[in-house]
Amino acid sequence: MEPAPAPVGRLEIVSDVICPWCWIGRAHLDRALAILAEDGMTFEIGWLPYQLNPDMPVEGVERAAYRAQKFGSVERGAELDAQVADAGRVAGLAFRHDLMARTPNTVEAHRLIRLAAPSGLQHALVGRLFRAYFQEGEDVGDTAVLERLATEVGLPEEAIVAFTAGQAARDEVMMESLGLSQAGINGVPSFLLDRHLLFSGAMPGQRMADAFRQAVAILRDRAA
Repeated sequence: MEPAPAPVGRLEIVSDVICPWCWIGRAHLDRALAILAEDGMTFEIGWLPYQLNPDMPVEGVERAAYRAQKFGSVERGAELDAQVADAGRVAGLAFRHDLMARTPNTVEAHRLIRLAAPSGLQHALVGRLFRAYFQEGEDVGDTAVLERLATEVGLPEEAIVAFTAGQAARDEVMMESLGLSQAGINGVPSFLLDRHLLFSGAMPGQRMADAFRQAVAILRDRAA
């Protein structure tokens, strides 16, 4: 058996676990990665923290009231949910906005994602968190929920213990999230290749694959 090709670069996604377009973007990303893998092009994958609501109370808020305040009315919030659901169906995702009771603070989720990095399970964990929130109505700001989801994806015991035992990775998450915002990233999902910002948005998989392929060629030319 031939060895797997070496990754052509590190692809990082700036995301928040309560961003619906980030879940859609992840689905399109998986399609893009599959397309590129057929050409022998693979990437290291990492996820970086972004807080859509940095002032969110630790316990989160009731979602319907929050969205009515943010968008002006319950009806407008429902219209936006419907648009997201339509885009999700195109990506093969089923949003269950009827099950989503709360809008959580996401710092704890970002801590868990960061602690998952050494295990190589970040991508799987992020996918599970998205599904838990958008399809199952789970409160992904609740540490007990997060611990259970981490166990489901096979996160090592030491990572789970570090998460539940204290404040591991909190400072790093807060600093990185702030740093990305200060660097000009104000929309998610945003995609970086070797820390070069490529684009923001949940474009379809084929377009993503083309963009990644072009970015790799440009960076190789610069390095030559």
